Amino acid sequence: MAATLYHYAGCSTCRRARKHLASKGVEPKLVDLVATPPSKNELRTLWKASGQPLKKLFNTSGQSYRNGGFKERLADMTVEQQLEALAADGKLIKRPILDTGDAVLIGFREAEYDAAL
Repeated sequence: MAATLYHYAGCSTCRRARKHLASKGVEPKLVDLVATPPSKNELRTLWKASGQPLKKLFNTSGQSYRNGGFKERLADMTVEQQLEALAADGKLIKRPILDTGDAVLIGFREAEYDAAL
């Protein structure tokens, strides 16, 4: 299976996701969200394919989210502004994101990964 995992090496949840994928024989292409954040258009594609609200792409527990005041600002931001903010700061993006080609999963839940694989 060709899959892409958008991750951050310092994230324990991302490491668990990688370990789980390896246990299923899946070796995804790895994209470091912090070193090379997806572009605004890539994020739009991932978001739409996920079927989730755009807010789900935000790492609400992260320092970038808190320091940027996004809890208060998101409601007044346009879709374009939200996508631009995400593309500008990889730590603002919820991780990991798994793109299997058929599904895009935001975050790591073992049962969802198993269903998508």
